[in-house]
Amino acid sequence: MNRILIPIDFSENAERALAAAKILADKENTQLFILHAYQPYIPDVSVMPGSVLPGIGSPDYSYIGDDLEANFRHQLDGYVSAITAEGYKAEAVWSVGGIQAAVEDAVKEYKPDLIVTGRTGTGGFLDKLIGSSATHIALHSPCPVMIIPPQAEPKRFSKVVYATQFEYAENDILREVFILMNHLGSKLTLLKVNADSQPDIQPDNQYLADIKGEFIIGEDEVVYRKADSVLDGIEDYCDEVNADLLIMSTRERSFIEEFLINPSVTKKLVVDTHVPLLIYHLRE
Repeated sequence: MNRILIPIDFSENAERALAAAKILADKENTQLFILHAYQPYIPDVSVMPGSVLPGIGSPDYSYIGDDLEANFRHQLDGYVSAITAEGYKAEAVWSVGGIQAAVEDAVKEYKPDLIVTGRTGTGGFLDKLIGSSATHIALHSPCPVMIIPPQAEPKRFSKVVYATQFEYAENDILREVFILMNHLGSKLTLLKVNADSQPDIQPDNQYLADIKGEFIIGEDEVVYRKADSVLDGIEDYCDEVNADLLIMSTRERSFIEEFLINPSVTKKLVVDTHVPLLIYHLRE
């Protein structure tokens, strides 16, 4: 991967995202774009008279705003300097406003091959309800997105699980996945979880034969599990094998697929997974 975009908020979640990005990066060829979306200070205008909080337009308000912005810019430059000192190529990306707009603008300008972001687990960025702007980025970005949950401390990605339902052609995505696996020296396992709540529309052997026809995959590298739900089955298997990384693909769905037949497990994993999650987007 030649370009990786890492949105950060200066929390521990940022450290996890940067650690993951460094695992994936090649020091000679990968450019890391470290993005911070600054939210300008806005005073509480509902404060009663006599409050010590400055009002909008006052000299004190301007001072606080300028001071906060300078502090955040200094922190961003500090992250870039530290990573550069480790031998990586890094560039600071400063934006003012909401995170969704900042990421979308950065994607258009820098055209990253991957976005890596941490998840706080406290209702912050990427922890909103399904359908939030941050989850929208994870599921609909034009490039893959890696989400690092708060439980993870990325040091390597050696045991990787690719969760699939064998319901549509995924060879285009698997080509990218195997390139990444070769770069990381990782072992990949394909996992299919059967659950009563998950319709099994297409015969597995149809798409599995296509996969085996293009890639070298041993019999022990395709695993089937039965579980009460696909989500539980995926997470239980990842725990069983101590997976370092979970990979899934997502695609645009019709109304019937999305709400009646096949609710998106990927959406749930975005906010629930305790294993780093890499999402590829299948374009039809």
